[in-house]
Amino acid sequence: MSSSRYPAPGSAPTRDAADPRVVGLADSVIAQLHHAARCIRDGDAANAQSTLMRLIADTREHPEALRLFGLLQLRQRRASEAVATLRRALTQWPDDALLRSDLASALAASGDLDGALASWRKATELDPTAAMPWFNLGRQLQLRGDSMAAADALTRATALMPDFLPARVLLGDALVHLGRFDEATASYRAALAVMPSCGDAWRGLGNIKTRALDEADRARMRAVLDANDTADSDRIAIGFALGKAEEDAGHYAEALHALTIANTLQRRLAPWREAPLRDYVDQALAATVQLPKPPNPDFGREVMFIVGLPRSGSTLLEQMLSAHPEVEGASELPDLGEVLVAESNRRGQPWPHWIGKATAQDWLRLGRDYLKRTARWRQHKPRHTDKLPENWKFAGVLRAMLPGAHIIDMRRDPLETAWSCYKQQFYQLPHFACDFADLAAYLHHCERALDTWRGRDPAHIHVQQYEALVADPETELRRLLTALGLAFSPACLDYAQSTRSVRTASAAQVREPLRADTARAPLYGALLDPLRTELARHTRP
Repeated sequence: MSSSRYPAPGSAPTRDAADPRVVGLADSVIAQLHHAARCIRDGDAANAQSTLMRLIADTREHPEALRLFGLLQLRQRRASEAVATLRRALTQWPDDALLRSDLASALAASGDLDGALASWRKATELDPTAAMPWFNLGRQLQLRGDSMAAADALTRATALMPDFLPARVLLGDALVHLGRFDEATASYRAALAVMPSCGDAWRGLGNIKTRALDEADRARMRAVLDANDTADSDRIAIGFALGKAEEDAGHYAEALHALTIANTLQRRLAPWREAPLRDYVDQALAATVQLPKPPNPDFGREVMFIVGLPRSGSTLLEQMLSAHPEVEGASELPDLGEVLVAESNRRGQPWPHWIGKATAQDWLRLGRDYLKRTARWRQHKPRHTDKLPENWKFAGVLRAMLPGAHIIDMRRDPLETAWSCYKQQFYQLPHFACDFADLAAYLHHCERALDTWRGRDPAHIHVQQYEALVADPETELRRLLTALGLAFSPACLDYAQSTRSVRTASAAQVREPLRADTARAPLYGALLDPLRTELARHTRP
């Protein structure tokens, strides 16, 4: 039982207040609470804070005043303080769904994702009719890779709030990852029925790459792009979707035009620069020439990193490997980079400048941290893949941090890789894929780094050519599995039947039978000569 000084919402008559959360408070106090809420909404943090601190004192910590103060702290990126404040409110109203939901948001912001999930689940139990806890639960589950549970939660959210576009779009994404493409299409189109200019919905439809959009869809997208009131973010997403649709229709000049407009706008919003990457690679190569000898050379053999450029076939390879009885496909995990960033923060020195100062025990500690963070991916199988493409930037230290781990450098014809990247919208900005010259430069620096590190650790860094894999999958898989210390499994060739969640833009493609005719650049002929020129500039002798 709660020992609250104030009745919980819904536990007392509301004749003296329209808002059940402030029952029993004086009208002047209610007015101040509403004023504080408006200040939080409008970004007036100073006014909100002074008002709420006074109210908390005057009302002897009314839970609603504490809740608003917790939201203010969360808005100010004081997540740990927000958690403490909201827990104080919960001591009086332990069964308040809104408080549980707000606490979950604070826990997520503080890094306690397990606690956040538990709190959102509790909120949905306390009030199953509230849509936002279901949405937030689904969103967090999707981020954690549990697309099945995410789809269930998001289905509940959309049923309760049918016109809430973020839930419709995110549900579509989860269904795509599960291979339920008809349902995903329906969810995206439901979003478009509410808002025809919803770029994320068009993006989702375009990313179901095995389903072509028709002329009616192309006409609708052109109309939205021609409208003066379409937001830039929607213009970018729709431009990529239209480019894909025009290519599918065989309209290659029109496809290039749409994609160029979208990429130009995206690059204008966040320009990418080659110099920082070039300097980074130079520093990382120099810093990793000599590393401490690891105490256990087999430490970390549970992990197989798949790295390189996006759109190079890495999702296909992971789908094949994850069909192996000893391998779990974990998709794109942020953990390796986060471990190294945390160490940089602890040392007060940016990566990679502290590499030369790290001892063998330091690297062992960091390796253990990575394995602890990713342990859930080895609950059912002893080994897992981590296919975040940008992990190539850290490949040089893995022979000290996770010396038993293997790195698979996935490579595809440079023109096909670059063109496929140019056609794909990426959300991490600035991004190299918005410009032909940037693409060529990024590919060059990535390959020179991996080539150097492979020369230093040839037993653990392997090149897998995409074209060879699709031409003769069994031969290539046998070779690669042997290098990884795995026996050949025929299941790897039957990868399309897998029901695992695939959380990349290739989710639809890797559920189809293997095709060797995936090259698209030749269809454009001379239209792609500017890209060919940029790639040739970086070709090493």
